[in-house]
Amino acid sequence: MEELKYHRILLKLSGEALGNTSGTGIDPQQAVQIARMVGSVRQMGVDVAIVIGAGNLWRGRVGIETGMDRATADYMGMLATEINALALQDALEKQGLEIRVMTAIEMKEIAEPYIRRRAIRHLEKGRVVIFAAGTGNPYFSTDTAAALRSAEIEADVILMAKKVDGVYDSDPLKNPGAKKYDYLQYIDVLNQGLGVMDSTAASLCMDNKIPIIVFNLIEDGNILRAVKGENIGTYVGEVRQ
Repeated sequence: MEELKYHRILLKLSGEALGNTSGTGIDPQQAVQIARMVGSVRQMGVDVAIVIGAGNLWRGRVGIETGMDRATADYMGMLATEINALALQDALEKQGLEIRVMTAIEMKEIAEPYIRRRAIRHLEKGRVVIFAAGTGNPYFSTDTAAALRSAEIEADVILMAKKVDGVYDSDPLKNPGAKKYDYLQYIDVLNQGLGVMDSTAASLCMDNKIPIIVFNLIEDGNILRAVKGENIGTYVGEVRQ
């Protein structure tokens, strides 16, 4: 068996990862592609937990900008993550994986309530665990949920899947001269506002010394490359390992 650098990962997916070419809705083919990559990692014996966003279905920011109550807009986003979690669960199960969706907002007909010890037990039994509904609280992003859950389950790393191949000093889709970072310290992310994740999430990772790898999800096999410790994307941490 190939040597792996990380044995328990938390994969952070944006809602747009499940979307069509414009990043909206749910594209079944996108879900299948992600499921295949997760399956290849799980076959290596890696414990896999996933936090998924909801930007393909609903952005609370849009509601807030039109005068919606912030808490209401955030709760709508949490409910949208449940839809994405179920879509991803179906795609993963079709790959022969055993899945558990755990939710921070109780809805017992479709998902288990989030209980830390139960989540860890699922991982120990080889199940992929999808964490839905963020932290269960308004005013916190799914990035913060990813940082919190990774600390709770003692994940070795957070793999932040993006549509670009790392962290840049400006938007590479708008600026052809944007500079890519291979390595950043947590404090760089906070001080420079680089958009890796929100400041609450970055601070939580810094406090708990959880490394972050920002990488391109579109390139097939990148999740496995990250787990093996190959030099892809941008590594965020105290000292590059």
